[in-house]
Amino acid sequence: MPAIGIDGCSAGWIAVAFDPPRASSFRIAKDIASLALPDDAMVYIDIPIGLPESGYRGCDRAARKILRGAEARVFLGLRRPLLGHVGDYCGANACAKADGKGLSRQAFAILPKIAEIDAAMSPQRQKTLRESHPELIFCRLNAGAPLASKHTPQGLGARRAIVMRHGIAELDLWLGTLRRSEAKPDDLLDACALALAAFDATEGHARHVDCPDCRDAKGLAMTIWF
Repeated sequence: MPAIGIDGCSAGWIAVAFDPPRASSFRIAKDIASLALPDDAMVYIDIPIGLPESGYRGCDRAARKILRGAEARVFLGLRRPLLGHVGDYCGANACAKADGKGLSRQAFAILPKIAEIDAAMSPQRQKTLRESHPELIFCRLNAGAPLASKHTPQGLGARRAIVMRHGIAELDLWLGTLRRSEAKPDDLLDACALALAAFDATEGHARHVDCPDCRDAKGLAMTIWF
């Protein structure tokens, strides 16, 4: 069963396929449909799936507890009504404030991608297209300790070492051919981590945090796999 990790990037989405012993590969596409994901693949994607009408998701709170000291890397407060304000920060922020705290610019920036994935999701599709979070994966692969920020040389180096140690030997070649206008090195590293976790799931070693018995208005489970 192929394992694929997908992360957002400037050009749209970056996807890494990991299916040993065959060679790994990566590609960039403007939208999810263009990736033409195989029906039999296990796909982990770094985007919220399953959105409450209000409040905070329990899976986000649980993820923050795992990332002690680096909990801000998991956004709080993303909810379904905000999808009606894609492209309108003032409207989205006002909507968020009416239900608690305001919306950060970083969280607002991913609303279009959340809406894109939400439109493609169903409870059935969610069985193999799963929300994940690279920071949780790297933390697990680093003996339970969060890594330094991916925006630092130390953090990038630690992520590179983990990815290569777990079998993606092509990474340095990919980094050398990556067009920075399309995706950054940390986007590729995140997609690699997602692919590694997806592969673990195909081997029967899936891990997750969730809101027990909690589904949104579309029937989607609010679960983060890692």
